[in-house]
Amino acid sequence: MSHVFSEETHRNLISRIPECTGRDISDWLRTVDEGPSLFRFEEKVSWLRGEHDLSYGHAKAIIHEHDLRRAARKLL
Repeated sequence: MSHVFSEETHRNLISRIPECTGRDISDWLRTVDEGPSLFRFEEKVSWLRGEHDLSYGHAKAIIHEHDLRRAARKLL
């Protein structure tokens, strides 16, 4: 079962991703867009962790941010 992060924790993780991974969040979001078409959240997290050797927290934050931005685009 996945952990649920608060909005504040999510923002903190997102802000630290460039320093911890050496890549900007926009680069990670593009990587997710260009990755395999997985449907389940945990499948995406597992793929990102396995493919790019990320921690669970960072992978989850990236996928969550990707989903938030995708939902925001649909509202426009």
